[in-house]
Amino acid sequence: MLSQLSEFLEVDFEKKALVDSASHPKLCLRAPYFSDVLSCEFDYREDPYTKFCPKCNRKYSEDENVCLDCLVALKKLTDRKSIREIKNHPVFTFKGKNKYNDFKSILTDENLVKINEFKFTMKDYDKIIRHIKRTSLENLDKLIKNNYVDMNELSILGKVLLFAKSFVRIEYKSYGQELGYFENNKIIIDDRQSSSLQITTLIHELAHFLIKEIINGVLCRLLKCSKNRHIDVLSSYILSYDNFPMLIDEYSAHCCEGRFTVYGYQDYSSFLSIIERMDGEMSRDEIEITKSIGNNFANTIKDILETFIDDELLEDIKDEFERHNHERPNYEMLKLENCNKLTDEGYLRAIWLVIIEGFKNAMDNIDELEKYYNGA
Repeated sequence: MLSQLSEFLEVDFEKKALVDSASHPKLCLRAPYFSDVLSCEFDYREDPYTKFCPKCNRKYSEDENVCLDCLVALKKLTDRKSIREIKNHPVFTFKGKNKYNDFKSILTDENLVKINEFKFTMKDYDKIIRHIKRTSLENLDKLIKNNYVDMNELSILGKVLLFAKSFVRIEYKSYGQELGYFENNKIIIDDRQSSSLQITTLIHELAHFLIKEIINGVLCRLLKCSKNRHIDVLSSYILSYDNFPMLIDEYSAHCCEGRFTVYGYQDYSSFLSIIERMDGEMSRDEIEITKSIGNNFANTIKDILETFIDDELLEDIKDEFERHNHERPNYEMLKLENCNKLTDEGYLRAIWLVIIEGFKNAMDNIDELEKYYNGA
């Protein structure tokens, strides 16, 4: 069934151009930063002033109490929290007339028929993506206003961290070899690593969240239901029960990470580990088609992330990465890249395949979903 998607393949010219340029190091290497001071800080820089206007962010000395331009009382600079200290509880919702309160009521033959019929179009897909964008920007606006954030005062890591907090909760770890991971709608990141690696880790793990959120949106549309914890767990299961969806998920995350950093420094270890444990489960052609599906997801995710990470911030991220990484880039990893994507019709068929196979498997493994629901 997977091989049938090959007729819908087309070249992703934008990605091909990026990979081609990165394959010629003399053309894409950037100037080194020998005089830069390495720093992992994402707090506000030292400031001689002690107060600020919560509306215009203009700074004032201790003896001032009111901003004469905005006519509002001044706040202490100490009222501003570092981005790390800001608490976040972002919520992404999808509304529908049906509300499921357990897995048995979701995983029915009737709902399997609805998914198999797949009454879903690219117009429906675009509505889901716009909703995710709008919700994240609303969350970001609240974080900025409620915590008196001055974007001009933030480091590059601080900006990316704040943006990540508009999607998921962020927690920190201080042991283990993993740079970070995503689970249960939160990213756990190791803050012992450099700011540049924290940035790429955040982007990689955000991609995992967004793929799951896309699946949530499609499921809610097909089943005409509201998103809740049960739907969210089902989406997580669909993306993790088998090597096929895991391969799509991990490859997409690597593609997104590659878009927002310097080519030649990507680490594909998690993707390669899935390939190794499959032990011939999929043919080479099937793996390449799976990568193509991943490219489609990655293009959507990059579009979402670029609502905040514009060209200027993208260049700042690349500069930050080169400040902290002085080893020579490894372009061998680019051989793993696939520069094909599916047409809209092929992409919809691929989403159907991912969801229908996962849904069928979930129907036979409700106990596994219950364990995750109760323990995660």
